[in-house]
Amino acid sequence: MAARLPRPCRHFAVASACMALSMFVAGPAAHAQNQPAPQNISVELNKLEDNGAGCRAYIVANNPTATAYSVLKLDLVLFRPDSVIDRRIALDLGPLPASRKYVKSFDLEDLRCDGIGSVLVNGVLDCKADGKTVQDCLDRITVSSRAAAQLSK
Repeated sequence: MAARLPRPCRHFAVASACMALSMFVAGPAAHAQNQPAPQNISVELNKLEDNGAGCRAYIVANNPTATAYSVLKLDLVLFRPDSVIDRRIALDLGPLPASRKYVKSFDLEDLRCDGIGSVLVNGVLDCKADGKTVQDCLDRITVSSRAAAQLSK
């Protein structure tokens, strides 16, 4: 049988244990709040508009980082509304200056905009910064869409 502490000591022991536990739990969270949040390049499919026999796509690329990318080439797969692959294209977003947002448009010939159900960033074909290849470029990209077709990775 364990010895019982006198009543005032029990309250002190519980309070001390609670305080130690709260420091253990809050410590990493407080430390994480002091760290700057990692910033990613955002790629947004902003608009699709019919352009004669094809479709013009507008991409908004935002690079809030201090890294300037001389090359950023994406491997995109376009799916029809029935989720069947229509085509695969390479989209060159580079150069992508540091701390800058810009719009890039590209034409998809012989494809109506309503024929695009979704777009997948299948991978990164080439990514360079400071003259060197960046290995984890896909992980540095977040995607979104304002168009009817969704953009995912």
